[in-house]
Amino acid sequence: MSNLELSVTRLISAPPARVWDVMTNRIPEWWAPKPWRTEVDQLDRHPGGGSRLIMRGPEGEESAHEGFVLAWDDGRRFAFTDAITADLEPAGPFMLGIWEIAPEGHGTRYTARARHWTPESMAHHKDMGFDTGWGIVADQLKALCEE
Repeated sequence: MSNLELSVTRLISAPPARVWDVMTNRIPEWWAPKPWRTEVDQLDRHPGGGSRLIMRGPEGEESAHEGFVLAWDDGRRFAFTDAITADLEPAGPFMLGIWEIAPEGHGTRYTARARHWTPESMAHHKDMGFDTGWGIVADQLKALCEE
């Protein structure tokens, strides 16, 4: 584990195949803390692909997240970074995000990690509300998988 990592985990009472399906095919329903919503503009489901997710707030706020898919291991994990755009252009790196699942007991262990390049960017992410925001998102995913 990186000493520049923030993470959140949940045990979800659903089989891994269900959790993976919801994680990857229902992103708009869980990716941002409500009342924010997420629009998937681009998601190339393979390493080397591009991603562009747009988070929209209730007051018209917009936060676009363009990145590069580093890993896409069906049924197990995916990872993005914002350090590189889909056009292979360097970008101001903030983090490398890893979302993964693993069977555990009669359910699935979900873990989301944000790895940072510097202690300052990690502290900034924590100050932005990482624990609360990513915790809410994990709870939203859990609820969708268990319905």
